[in-house]
Amino acid sequence: MLRSMYTGISGMKGFQTKLDVVSNNIANVNTFGFKKGRITFQDIMSQTVQGAQGPQVNGGVTVSGGRNPIQVGLGVKTGSIDTIDTQGNQQTTNRTLDLALEGDGMFVVAERTSATDNTDAINLSGDSVQFTRAGNFYLDNDGYIVNANGQYLVGKASNDTNDVLVDDTAARIQIDQNAQSFSISADGTVNYVDENGQAKIAGQIMLAKFSNTGGLQKSGSNNFQLTNNAGVFTDDGTFDSIYDLTAPGENGSASIVAGALEMSNVDLSEEFTEMITAQRGFQANTRIITTSDEILQELVNLKR
Repeated sequence: MLRSMYTGISGMKGFQTKLDVVSNNIANVNTFGFKKGRITFQDIMSQTVQGAQGPQVNGGVTVSGGRNPIQVGLGVKTGSIDTIDTQGNQQTTNRTLDLALEGDGMFVVAERTSATDNTDAINLSGDSVQFTRAGNFYLDNDGYIVNANGQYLVGKASNDTNDVLVDDTAARIQIDQNAQSFSISADGTVNYVDENGQAKIAGQIMLAKFSNTGGLQKSGSNNFQLTNNAGVFTDDGTFDSIYDLTAPGENGSASIVAGALEMSNVDLSEEFTEMITAQRGFQANTRIITTSDEILQELVNLKR
C-alpha cells in the first residue's frame, strides 16, 4: 500500500487531537482560574532511502562532493499538550471571599483525610493536597474557608490566646461564627471584628510556587496535582510542611486581590483561528487519502 495513506491517517489523528484541545479551551472560556491548553506536533521517524555520503577523495584530490541523505517522512505525532499559565483577566465581584491572584503562585486546598483529632493542622505530605487559581471560596457551617468542593483553604492559623499566627504548622483558617465582619488583605491576612468590636486575626492564606507550573497535572474541578516535574520551590525539593509555602507578596509570589476573580485566559479569537486551521488541516489529510485511493484504483484497473 502507499505510504501516503498511512501518513494521511497520522495527520488526521493529530488534527483530531488538536480539535479536542481547542474545544476544551472554548468550553472553559468562563471557568474561573482555567489555564488553556496548546498542542504541538513532531514528525514521525523517516524512512531512509539512501544514506548520506561524504566527498570522494582520490590521491588527496576531492573528485566529487558529498550527497545528502534521501528520506521519506512517515507522518506526524503529538509532541506535547502544554498548559499555558498566563495571567487571566480579573472580574470584580465585590464579594469578600472572591480572591484573585495577581502574579505567580497558587492557592493550596486539601481534605483532611489523615486527621486523627479536631485540631486545625493540615498534613501536607499525607492529606489530599491540591492547587488552584480559582479563588471563589466560601465558609462552611463551622466558619472554615473552603472551596466549592468543600476542600479547606490552607494557610497559617492564629493562636486564640494571643491572636498571633502559628508559623510552624499548615492549617485550616477559621473565622469566628460570631464575627461582625471580616476582610482579607493583599498579603493574605484574614482579619475579622469579633462580637465585642475587637479586631482580630483569623489566619493568613499561603501560596505554593513552582518553577515549572506546566508540570502540574490537571485533576478536574479547577484543581492541579503535584508531579515530579513541577519543580516546587523548596530547600529540599520536597513538599511536606508550611515552610514550603510562601506568603502572598513575598519572594516574587502573587498578591491577593479580594473582591475579584481571575477569569480564564482563553482568547476566543485565537481559539477560533486554531479551530479553522485544524479543520482545514484535517480536510487536506483526507484529500491525501482520497488521492492515494484513486492511484491504487488506477493500478487495479491496469488489468481488466
